[in-house]
Parts: sequence; C-alpha cells; structure tokens
Amino acid sequence: MTGKEFRIDKQPLTEALHFGESSLTRYRKKAAGDISLPGLLLYECFALLCTNLGGALGYVVRKTLAGFLFRTVGRGLILGRGIIVRHPGRIDFGDNVAIDDYVFLDAGGSGDIGVQLRDGVIVSRNCVIQGKTSYVVFEERVDVGCNCIFSSVAGITIGASTIISGNCFVGGGRYYHDRLEPAIMDQGGYSRGEIVVGEKSWIGAGAVILDGVRIGRGVIVGAGSVVTKNIPDYAVVAGVPAKVIRIREDKDTNGRGHDKL
Repeated sequence: MTGKEFRIDKQPLTEALHFGESSLTRYRKKAAGDISLPGLLLYECFALLCTNLGGALGYVVRKTLAGFLFRTVGRGLILGRGIIVRHPGRIDFGDNVAIDDYVFLDAGGSGDIGVQLRDGVIVSRNCVIQGKTSYVVFEERVDVGCNCIFSSVAGITIGASTIISGNCFVGGGRYYHDRLEPAIMDQGGYSRGEIVVGEKSWIGAGAVILDGVRIGRGVIVGAGSVVTKNIPDYAVVAGVPAKVIRIREDKDTNGRGHDKL
C-alpha cells in the first residue's frame, strides 16, 4: 500500500446480514439505520405502501411521508415509483429535486455528510447512488442520465451544473491481490481517494471514473472513456484510459463544431 492508498474497513456483508444480533435488529440497522421503533414503522410504510403507488396519489403520498423520513427535504421534491431507500436519516434533498422511477438510494456507510442531492438535481430512472463507506454529494443542478451507478468508497462530489450521461459508473475501490491464497475477496480492499468532478462538466455515455480521480471545471469526457488520472480544467478527453485531446477555448461557434459524445 502506497502513501496514496488507504485501507477500506468494512464489515463483510454476509456477517452483517446473518450473524450477531436478532434478525429484526440486523434488518433495521442494514435497511433503515439506527432509528426508533416508530421510525422503523414509518420506513416500512414508505417501503411497502408508497413506493409503487402510481399517478397523483403515489406522488402526494411519497412527498408527504418524505418530510418525516429523510434528514432534510426541500421544496418541490418529486419521488418516482419503485424507489428503494437505505438509511433515509442520512439523506438530504434540496429544493426542486426530482428522482425518477426505480432509483436506489443507500446512505448506509456515508457517515455524517451522508448522501446530499442539492437544489435542482435530477436523477433519471434505474440509477444507484450508494454511500458504501463514504459520502456522495451532488451539487446544484447536477443532471444524471438513466442507469448510472455511483459507489462511494472514499467520497464522491459532483460539481454544480454537470451532466452525467446514461450508463456511467463513478466510484470503486480495489482489492489486494498480492497472495494466491486466501481468495482475493478475503485479502481486504483499498482506495486511492475521493472522486471529484468539477462544475459545468459533461460526462459522456458509458464513461467510467475511478477512485482517486479529480476532474477539473468544464471538462468533457468522451463516451465509453475510462478516467484513471486527474484531468485539468476545460480539457476534452477520450479513450481507455482517457487522454487529453485538446483544451477547450471560449469562442462563439454559432452552432458549428460542437463536441459530440
């Protein structure tokens, strides 16, 4: 392990699910968090009765219960159908946040910062936002396309007014694999640090951004790229691994010469 790496301390999932305390206590801690019995009942009500209600009734019921369930709820929150929530007491919504159908929000390992979706954030359907062992922060007006995964091991921050196109993966940790035995999954994990995407950037469809990467302001990442190193402000990058193609300039194209992802 180098100076740029740190070990990930995380209870094995099998142990958390199957051993130790009673089944109800394990479920409460894994799904709802360290909350009271009334809080657990509210969580169950949201999970069982509200998440799949369609139409205006479902919208109203989810919005009403959200104010009691999540840590912070701003004005104008929209929650779609089929949403799955873990540890809602660590999730913050700003004003005018919209979460589409079948999104998974997990703040179980996100710590005090939690999962924060600030004013004007839009998350399209089938996305996963998971604070596995650290926080996730989407700053103002972040727009996330369908089927994206954010898996935070050492922290993820997406800067304001950034577009994340569909099918992107942001996050990840790594496993030690120096020995042939035991199994790789039993040798422990590590991370190279937090991920930061600068404001006003555009991440193309299917891109992968790995741990320890800092992407500058106004960056364009080409579709299908794998970003493994820091990217300077206003760079256009593409490839596996992603490399700088050029640096953007402030000019009027009059609708011509736009980058296509």
